[in-house]
Amino acid sequence: MTAEAHHDEVKHDYHLVDPSPWPVMGAFAAFLLAFGTVVYLHPDMFGVGMTPMLKGFGPWTFVPGIVLVLLTMALWWRDVIREATFEGHHTPVVQIGMRYGMTLFIASEVMFFVAFFWAFFNSSLFPKVEPAVWPPQGVQVLPAFEVPLMNTLILLLSGCTVTWAHHALRENDRKGMLAGLALTIVLGLLFTSFQAYEYMHAAFKFTDGIYSSTFYMATGFHGFHVIIGTTFLIVCFFRARAGHFRPDHHFGFEAAAWYWHFVDVVWLFLFCSIYWWGS
Repeated sequence: MTAEAHHDEVKHDYHLVDPSPWPVMGAFAAFLLAFGTVVYLHPDMFGVGMTPMLKGFGPWTFVPGIVLVLLTMALWWRDVIREATFEGHHTPVVQIGMRYGMTLFIASEVMFFVAFFWAFFNSSLFPKVEPAVWPPQGVQVLPAFEVPLMNTLILLLSGCTVTWAHHALRENDRKGMLAGLALTIVLGLLFTSFQAYEYMHAAFKFTDGIYSSTFYMATGFHGFHVIIGTTFLIVCFFRARAGHFRPDHHFGFEAAAWYWHFVDVVWLFLFCSIYWWGS
């Protein structure tokens, strides 16, 4: 059905979503992933007699769980792109609701990082071990003004390039939009590469104490968000090349830009608190 025929039949601006198998499939995939991860990491929690049997069972559940989660995401978002771009369901009223949804999603992500910052500051301001110093004795911290500073400059520059791409799109400058997106993607990949290099050369491991665990949880979770944001932008780049975005209809790109700016801001807090002040 074309967008014109759809608007001839529907007399309201709202999108009544068709029945979809993806919520059920996503819930099942999430259960497999969570259950398999728990069994893989803690096979002894089910009892001594079951431990040998469950030790090899975890990967057989969480690996299919990961695959099904990724497949559900790809197919579900494929349907959303089709509804928005080819079927004309994402009217201005629907886009307002999607903006509220994206805002609340980013707010929920902020709460994750609030928990990590809380753990870090609680441990650093009120150390529970003697002597009560931070960083704990024997911890060789990473220099804040080497790789972390470089990554800070990379992310700040990427915030500029994604904003350039957004403004180019609103001005109907397709070439500028693609150039800005491509540069942002390269900078995101560069950030991830530097962080991987930093992890490989760190003098402490995740299990070496409260400093290392809070450090890796906060910076690693942020790195995971950078990977997600880079993937988001890569999808937007190919959609832009295919002509899916218009100056007045590009919420998919706008959501990716919001998410990327959120990643930038969180990193500034991480750099100032954990790398700089915390060292």
